[in-house]
Formats: sequence, C-alpha cells, structure tokens
Amino acid sequence: MAGRPSLSWQLLLLGAFLSLPDPAGAQTRYSVPEDLEPGSFVGNIAKDLAVDVRSLSARSLRLVSEGGRQHFQVNLANGVLLVNEKLDREALCGLSSTCFLQLQLVLESPLQLHRVEVEILDVNDNAPQFPKKEVSLEITEVANPGTRLPLEVAEDPDIGSNSISTYELSASDHFALSINVRGDGVKMPEIVLEKALDREKVAAHHLTLTALDGGDPVRSGTARITVHVLDANDNPPVCDPPISKVFLEENALSGTLVTQLNVTDLDEGLNGEVEYSFKTSNNAPDTFLRLFSLDPQTGQITTKAPLDYEDSSAYEITVRARDKGSPAMEGHCSLRVELVDVNDNSPDIVLTSLSSPVQEDAPLGTVIALVGAKDSDSGENGHVHLQISNDLPFKLVSSFKGHYSLVTTGPLDREKAAGYNITVMATDAGSPRRSTEQTIFLQISDVNDNMPRFSSPSYTSHIQENTLPGASVFSVSASDPDVGANSKLSYSILDTGMQDVPLSAYLHINPENGTIYALRAFDYEQDKVFQVPVEVQDAGSPALSSTAMLHLFVLDQNDNAPTIVYPPVPRGSVFQQTVPSSAEPGYLVTKIVAVDADSGHNAWLSYQLQETSEPCPFRVELRSGEIRITEALRESGAPHRLVVQGDFLFIKPFSHSTTGESMAAFDQVASASVSPCDGQAQPNPDWRFSQAQRPGTSGSQNGEEGGAWPNNQFDTEMLQAMILASANEAADGNSTLGGGAGTMGLSTRYGPQFTLQHVPDYRQNVYIPGSTATLSNSSGKRDGKSSGSSGGNKKKSGKKEKK
Repeated sequence: MAGRPSLSWQLLLLGAFLSLPDPAGAQTRYSVPEDLEPGSFVGNIAKDLAVDVRSLSARSLRLVSEGGRQHFQVNLANGVLLVNEKLDREALCGLSSTCFLQLQLVLESPLQLHRVEVEILDVNDNAPQFPKKEVSLEITEVANPGTRLPLEVAEDPDIGSNSISTYELSASDHFALSINVRGDGVKMPEIVLEKALDREKVAAHHLTLTALDGGDPVRSGTARITVHVLDANDNPPVCDPPISKVFLEENALSGTLVTQLNVTDLDEGLNGEVEYSFKTSNNAPDTFLRLFSLDPQTGQITTKAPLDYEDSSAYEITVRARDKGSPAMEGHCSLRVELVDVNDNSPDIVLTSLSSPVQEDAPLGTVIALVGAKDSDSGENGHVHLQISNDLPFKLVSSFKGHYSLVTTGPLDREKAAGYNITVMATDAGSPRRSTEQTIFLQISDVNDNMPRFSSPSYTSHIQENTLPGASVFSVSASDPDVGANSKLSYSILDTGMQDVPLSAYLHINPENGTIYALRAFDYEQDKVFQVPVEVQDAGSPALSSTAMLHLFVLDQNDNAPTIVYPPVPRGSVFQQTVPSSAEPGYLVTKIVAVDADSGHNAWLSYQLQETSEPCPFRVELRSGEIRITEALRESGAPHRLVVQGDFLFIKPFSHSTTGESMAAFDQVASASVSPCDGQAQPNPDWRFSQAQRPGTSGSQNGEEGGAWPNNQFDTEMLQAMILASANEAADGNSTLGGGAGTMGLSTRYGPQFTLQHVPDYRQNVYIPGSTATLSNSSGKRDGKSSGSSGGNKKKSGKKEKK
C-alpha cells in the first residue's frame, strides 16, 4: 500500500493527458482514474466547448447525469469540470470491461446541449479474495496421477491488468497447480496429483493457494487448502464437455429446458451414482438461484423465472457432480448461458428541454425543444428513430445519436393556431417494431402583426337637424384578431381641416365602443353632409391602425317659415296694387312668389286667402300664387283688403284706398302654422306657366309645356336656389329676360334641364297699371285682348305706367 500515492499521481497525470475533446465535435470525452478526491480536476469544459467562461452563469449552465447522481460539478468561475464525489468504478460499472458516465451540459439563451462522456479508469485498489479462507478437499488414495481437484476461483472486482493474473501453489511432493481458462476468460485453478498417495504415510496434505493480480504493485490473496486422502472410490464423475455454452431467448417461458448435463462415473454402485447441485460463488448467488433450477437426479437445468437481457446478457453456471461413494468424488461442469435479445422493450422519449410559449414571429430554425430517445434493447432492437407529423411547421434535427432538436420550418401564426400538439413518435428497428408516442404542447404567444379592421370601409348615417346635443349619431365597430393589449382598440375622429369648424366641435366618439355622439345641434341649411374619418388603433407596440369614412347626412326639418320674395314687402310695410274698375272676372291682379329655406316637401308651398265674413271678389291660385278677380268690381265699392295665406304666411289687405281705381293692398306677417302642404302631395299642373304667359317675344307661342315636379331633395334645392337668385335680381332692378325664350336665363345658370316649366317667374306677375295687357289664367284666358298683341301692349302700357 506504500506505493499507492505514486500510482494515483501517475493515473491523475494520465487522466489529464487523456482529457481532450472529441475531434469529431459531437461529444467531449474525458478519462479519470477512480478514487479521486472531490474537487479533483477532470477537464476545462469551457475551453474544450469553446464557450466564454463569463457567460456560463448568465446562460444558466446545468449539468445533467443519466443516473440521477451528481458525480461531477462545473466551476462556473473558470469553466473547469471537477469531481463532485469519490468515484468507485466497481460500484458504478461492476465487472464491465469499460466504464463510461454520460453527462449533458445544457446552456440557455440560446439553448444548446453538449454531450460529455467521462471514462472511469480502473485503479488496482482491490486484492484478490477467495470465497473461503479454509478449503477442505478429499482424494482417494488409489487416485491415479493426473487426478484433478478443482479449486474455488478467487474474486477480484478490478478489471484488465488489475484483475487476477495467475495462481501460485505452495511446494508439494504430490500436488501441482494447473490453471484452465474458462470461456469468459476467467482462470480456474486446479490441483493435479503428480505422485501416487499413500494414506498410511500422509493422511492429509496442507497447501497454500495464492491468487495474484496484474496491477502495479501486485496485490494477492490466499486460501489454505487441506487435502484429505481417502480410500476406495477412486473414480470421480466426469462432465462431457467440461465447459459448454447455451443460447436462450430472453422471453423463454418458465420451465424451459436450458441443457441436459452429460456426466459419467466409471465406478459402480453407489460410487457411480451422481447427484447434481449448483456451486455458488460471490457473483450474486441469490439472483442466480432465483432464475434457474437443477434436477439433482437427472442433471437437467431449467428456467424458473423470466429472464431479461437488459438485466444481464449472460450467466455463468457451475454444477457440482458428486457420486455416492465413500469417500464421495465429484466433478464440475461449467455452463455459460447467453441470452438472445428480443424486441420486448418499447422506446423511451425523454424531453430534455422545452421553450414554451414561443412568439409567432420566431424565425425559421428556432430551437423549440431538445428531445432524446433510448431503448433498453440491443442491436437493431435498440436503434430508435424519432419522427413527427409532416403537416406541422416543425421538424426534428438529429444532434448526435439518440438526441434531437425540434426546430421551426415554417412561419407561425397565432391567429390560425394558438398552440400545437406535437406528437413525437419513437420507433425502433426490431421485428416486430415497437413504438412510443409522446405529445408536446407548444403555446404560441401573440405579437402585434394584425391591424384592426372596421366592419366596413365606409358607413352612411342620417341625423335630423336640431337634434339635441348628446344624442347618439352612429356606432362603428372594428375587430382585431390579436389578443391582449394587441387587440385592445381605441376609436378617434380625425380632423382633416377641410371644414371651417373642426369636426371635434360637432361630434364626439367614445374611444372604447366607437359610439359617436352629437356635441351640438345640426343645421341642415348650413351643413347638409359631413365626411367623418374615424380611426381605430390597437394598444400594441408598435401600434397599428386603420380608418373608415362615415358619411353623415343631415335631414331637413320644417324649421323655416316661408318668405315672400315678390312683391318685396318689408315687414311692417304695405304693398299696393291698382286694379282697373273695368277688370273682368279672371283678371290677373298680381302674383305672389314665396320661398322656403327648407328642402324637399318642407319647401313645397301653397297659397290661400284668409277667410273673412265679407264676400271677396278675389281668389288666389293654390299653387301658383296668382291673385285674380272672381267677379266684376263696383266702381263705387270700398277698397278691398286681401290676406294671402301660405303654408307659413298671411297677407293682410288694407281697410281702405284713396285712389279712384280699385286697389288691392297687403302686407306680410309670420304665421304660427307649420303644417306641411296637403300632406306633402305634389302641386297641381297650374303651378307651371303656358308659353302664352311668358314675357318676351315668345309670348305669342301657343301650347302648354309640361314639366315634372321635382321628385328628390337635390332638384328641390336647386329650384330653391334659382328662385332666390331670380328674386334678388328683381329686387336689384338689374334683371333681364335674356338666356333664350322661355328660360329666363336659368338654363345658362343651372343647366339646360331647368327651364320655366319648373320655376314660376314672379316677374311676369307684375301688372303695369293702365295697360290693357293682362296675363292669362291657368286656362289661357286673356283680359279682353288677343294673345297675338299681348307683347306690344305689355311693353306700351309699361311705359305709360312709369309715367
């Protein structure tokens, strides 16, 4: 034992010399002797793996052992692999010729796996030992030279050169030592009789058997052997062959015959009858006796329990054949039972590491998981292949034997798949094949890659004018397929700056639900339509947004009273019209023209005289506003005062007149009535003029020119604009009748589709006092004059009246 420190130092240097990384790059291998103290150097793992020592702690280096025990540790300060606990090769690997410990180094950010293999080198730290220190043997005195007496085999847990190398026998005149080599390489000592015995001279021979190993220094163990010389039965049982081998499948049923021993004994009678028994040793006798049974009479060896190749691939059985002579003689049969592996184990899937959840914008080739596979069977039965479904955006990449990386092969989209159930199938190459499945759930985390979408790119809504502030106008909605903050939406109204007053002064939108509210009352006569751009934005980073356009139409209400534009009668004043006393029924006194700032049916007007208790010789046309005489006037009659009532207007006549002719006078006051005209029915055709009524040289043209009453809001608004424009021209006294016959210039101002058939021209209602020309009524009737001379007369009478 004095030389052991020197040997340990030499082995330590040898381990350091062998601690070189595997040039193949697949794994790193180190070799260290057993019995090193904790903290002993194994190898510079950081240097051999080309990993920055400063990143070991940040990357959370983990050391994983397959057996579960931490035999080694890594110094994170310098990246050195150290022994964590004292290593006993015999306890770790038993009698195996090689002893390797498999380690896995796992680094995070990025995820990496390195395989490290540490070989435990044997140290000659065990001396050979015999099963028994005292051995007693018997031999008949008539034994012939050459008779062999088998001895117990010494046991040495060390392997290789450190195991048993040879045996030595103390000096003897009658016995010599013979060493046989068994099928598994084990040396079996035997005592060989070299010289005939004489019991009467020496009844017992005392020998010393020494077992020596091949270590440096050499270790040894001894056993004392006493050979008793007996008389008589001088032929021992003999096995044929003495050493045999049997192959047996591991799944053999209990009771299966292993072998039938062939033993002969040349003696007769009891000396030739043989009994069989197992000869045990220090090799785990309990396990051996649990698996096999031996018939002591026949020598048949059978199984009595299931055999498992994965527990042990072979068994060495020694059978003692002993006769019934006196003294009894025995022989030994050596049997090696080798098990044939069958594919009786399914592969195992080992999930080493899993990164879940993974972002949906993970690049191609991102490592998701590290997966390993192993199979307890051997050969092709233990060769395992891993695979996953081809319709998934993932694949398995083999790192080295039995280890795979699960990586992405295609884009991930959380909106299409929020997670994946990845079924990994491990299949071996045995026959029949065996497989195992394990499902890995991978969750996909969301990124803000989808902009919010409105249910429609544009919306249309209507609101009544004069709606109270705070009223709900419309509600827009949008959706975002993302989740969490990426799908939290906020609505806002964009101010384009196109209006004089910003949209924010009219409308407000609830940023959470998209409901739009009015902040003020709308006036149709001021703004008829609003283009409201609405934006929706999510809360992601960076935020995404989209816009939609709301077309908000303001609907007209009947909130404006009609206004008389002809004759121009300022409020509080009176308009007077002289009527000749000779005027006949049907005579056109004047024509009332009124406009309404509202639109559509709200702007349709009708006229009527205010009812009085006294009879009135006048009437007003319901649609045209023409005031005509219904009966002859009395020259001495009192002046007439007319009140023309429109939908919203009254025209009140004067109570007297100071002229010598009949006179109609009226003023304008506002009415409280706001009911629509005749249930919004279209006016009758009297609203339009005949060609004979129109001023100018075309006044002599005959026939009615039909025209359609405006049927939509746009046409009505255009007509209102035309009427107001014409009224303003008349008030200024600058208007002309140009623009073509029967058009009053409207076709050039508003387009050829608008002519006198659509608009009443209040200027032709102006009666020139003293003129014999009068405008025809709705039936084309003239005031005592033919239509052919009306033009010249109207012009002449006009001059006279001006005078």
